[in-house]
Amino acid sequence: MPSPTPSSDTPSRSARKRRAILDAAMAEFAKRGFAGTNMDQLASNAEVSKRTVYNHFPSKDVLFDAILDELYARCLVPPVVPYDPQRPLREQLIQLLALKLKRLSDPSFLSISRVAIVEVITSPDRARTILARMKEGEDGLEHWLRAANKDGRLQLPDLEFAVNQIEGMLNGFALWPQLILGAPPLTKREQTQVLETTADMFLNFHTQSARHSGKP
Repeated sequence: MPSPTPSSDTPSRSARKRRAILDAAMAEFAKRGFAGTNMDQLASNAEVSKRTVYNHFPSKDVLFDAILDELYARCLVPPVVPYDPQRPLREQLIQLLALKLKRLSDPSFLSISRVAIVEVITSPDRARTILARMKEGEDGLEHWLRAANKDGRLQLPDLEFAVNQIEGMLNGFALWPQLILGAPPLTKREQTQVLETTADMFLNFHTQSARHSGKP
């Protein structure tokens, strides 16, 4: 006798349970970190059995990695604006910084950042792994600055310092207040103000240096 046909809703039910587990795990890991997350509590929050959790994810490490993979896939789109020697520097830099600002305000990016902060205290090695992966694809700004510097339109004796300088200005408004203090995301007006003033302050200093050195 032929085997009974599986219920048509089985895959979707399994997918819903997997989704519930991932959502509950994201909240738990962000709140308690890896070591502090209890799988019994996680299963309860997901409204599934602990056995169901382990059917989908054989270990807490596998579940943690699955969450990070999903968050990275959602938000880690490299901000890339190719350097154009014919376009105004300010226009290009604001365009590039706008992409970085969009990334900083992505809920998934904030979730990863919260997990990383918790892990800095409980597991520095794991935190370094998370932070290193968050930096993947983040060399668009560095490439742009290097090209503008090589073209003589900027004077950047220390490229790494210049990258950190810009990111520090952005993060001070669009990441740390939201991450640490629970501040609301920047409004469109605030984003414009941050983008324009960051670009202007950076270019006013580094293009002045270029002019003083005799470069165009």
